[in-house]
Amino acid sequence: MLGIQTMTDAQIIALLEEAPTKLKAFKSEIAKTIIGQEAAVDLVVMSLLCKGHSLLIGVPGLAKTLLITSVSKALGLDFSRIQFTPDLMPSDITGTEMLNANREFVFHQGPIFANIVLADEINRTPPKTQAALLEAMQEKKVSVAGNTLALPNPFFVLATQNPIEQEGTYPLPEAQLDRFLFNIKMDYPTAAEEVQVVQATTGASESNIQSMMTAEEILALQEAVRAVPVTQDVVEYAVNLVRKTRPATDGAAAVSNEYLSWGAGPRASQSLVLAAKALATMKGEGSPGIAHVKAVAHPVLRHRLAVNYKAKGEGLDTDAIIDQLL
Repeated sequence: MLGIQTMTDAQIIALLEEAPTKLKAFKSEIAKTIIGQEAAVDLVVMSLLCKGHSLLIGVPGLAKTLLITSVSKALGLDFSRIQFTPDLMPSDITGTEMLNANREFVFHQGPIFANIVLADEINRTPPKTQAALLEAMQEKKVSVAGNTLALPNPFFVLATQNPIEQEGTYPLPEAQLDRFLFNIKMDYPTAAEEVQVVQATTGASESNIQSMMTAEEILALQEAVRAVPVTQDVVEYAVNLVRKTRPATDGAAAVSNEYLSWGAGPRASQSLVLAAKALATMKGEGSPGIAHVKAVAHPVLRHRLAVNYKAKGEGLDTDAIIDQLL
């Protein structure tokens, strides 16, 4: 496989030119099982291009889990699902050492050792187990029994969360939320889309998703996206937008001082620029502009801001604050 170090400029340009067609075919395969939810599908694809993790939030029955499994099939990568429960232990994720027939300890890998990991209902497990996922998400490795083991490449965590049932759940710590590139909200389908869903899922035929990309192609695309040039004014716009979210600091917006407890860190600025590159690549629009940054602002920022009691009292959420900042 050609890495970014061995790819010439011409090869990178050719790869970026082919990307919109490849990604369109990839999304067409996902559309065999996922009707509607185009914005969510686009964000998941962009997350893959950015080497990022995504948190999908929506009420039950909106195909969050089906979307993730469909993506894994269309990519042809190793896939594992972890159902997060209150009694889940860290070793249930990372793996454990067991005695073999020779009375020697042998490490048995846990479900984290896969290219795509579905963390289903991630907020249903205690912080100790959530922390086991944190190192994997950030460092792409796990530490077990004094040994550090690398995870497969590429590696993505796609987590789901139910916003309705909060009893018996453990809110994700801010440090872990910040590791997610996107917070993807999945809404109810339109009436026409719901009719299509019912027709497609109550018939005799089953959709067969074909693998559209190899691991090598995904890795090459990821590196090509990072090579996309971005102008200084776009970077400055992204940085200034993030700085506006930080109350009681230089550059903070009035709405942030009034309604936010804290704002986004530098990782948000990086995510805005990288996501803008991915969006421009997916659309075949070359170098990203300020419009691309604005288009990805909500999913990048909504989980990195904390509203205060005044905002809650007035019924404002982070999306409403971002609207005012934009």
